This record gives sequence, structure tokens and C-alpha cells, in this order.
Amino acid sequence: MGGTLSEADSTALLSEFGVPFAEQRVVPDAGEAARAAAALGFPVVAKLCGDAIAHKTERGLVRLDLRDPASVTAAATELLAAAKPEDGPVSILIASMVSGTRELIAGLSRDAQFGMTVMVGIGGVLAEALGDVSIRLIPIARVDAADMLDELETQSLLLAFRGEPALDRDAMIEVLMALSALAQARPDVASVDLNPLVLVNGAPIAVDALVELGPE
Repeated sequence: MGGTLSEADSTALLSEFGVPFAEQRVVPDAGEAARAAAALGFPVVAKLCGDAIAHKTERGLVRLDLRDPASVTAAATELLAAAKPEDGPVSILIASMVSGTRELIAGLSRDAQFGMTVMVGIGGVLAEALGDVSIRLIPIARVDAADMLDELETQSLLLAFRGEPALDRDAMIEVLMALSALAQARPDVASVDLNPLVLVNGAPIAVDALVELGPE
């Protein structure tokens, strides 16, 4: 059976294979959202979450940098009110706010001719402008993942940058290996989009994920 998984379910699946995410909670209403935010610690992000919601940013279904319970309650109320009938069942995802000056992207996609591939590239506002990505057929070994990082042309963004440490390459290799392992274990996964992976003290942390299912 095809379709997309909600961000919460996408995150849960990818976490099983070792992809690192910002800490998050999924709650049914605005009151629970405020309590979840207080438990996580401010600032937080709030998003409307559901299996039929694939493009939250385009629809304005994300609220960033919420710094107190009142702002979380207001944001969650607005998000729930923005849900459409075609969205089906929805919830509120509250996540710790993660920030960094550099972002990567990674994912899986199925090539019609060659099969499943894994990708890594430079993310953020530069992603479309640079088109700096590296792709391999799965399965990959650690040496393949390392080569993928070495192939990125914008290496300066992976080095120490504006007072921040260089990319933790071992940690990023683990993300690519996790994606490869997921693709092998779950042939029903048609694609995965990790965009962005924010570099926090050099380590990649995924703050958004979308898994699409299809026929095996």
C-alpha cells in the first residue's frame, strides 16, 4: 500500500535505523502541546502532522522559535484550525528548536532503471542553486559513504566554518549507512527525504523527514 507517512511516523521509522533527530513529542491538542514544549525545554517548533500532509512549509503549517507556553498554545490552535478535511486525522508535533549555519540533505529514491539509490548533498538555501549532490546505488559500504562526502564540490562548507567545527564525517557516514540499511530491510519504502540535516557542533541532526511507501 502506497502513500506517505506522517512526519512523526517517518521519524520513528528512521530513528529505528539510527538516523539522529531533534527530540520531539506528538500531541492531540493545544494544551498538550504547551505541556510537551515545557517538558522539552524552550525554544521549540510546532508543526501540523498527518499522513496526508507532505509539504508543511508550503502550506504554512510550521511555527518556529516558540519561546513560552502561551506562544505554543496559540501556534497549536492556529495549526489545528488550518487542517483541511482531506488531511484526515491530524496531530501537533512539538520538537526542540535546532539551529545551525550549515545544512545537508540526504535521502533515498528509486531509479526506474537501476533501482534504489542513496543521496547526500549540500542543503539549505543553497541546495537548488548549487545542485551539489552525490548518489550511489544501495547497498553501500562505509567506504562508499565516505567517498560520497568527498565527492561534494562545496568542501569548504564541510570544514571548520565561522567558529563552528568541521562536519563530523563519521556521524554523517552513519546516517547514509542507516538509509542504506532501511532500504534493504524495507523494500516497500519508495523514497526518503531528510531535508534538512542541520549541523550542530559538526554533528548532523535531522529536523524534518518524509517517507513515501510504494509497492515492494
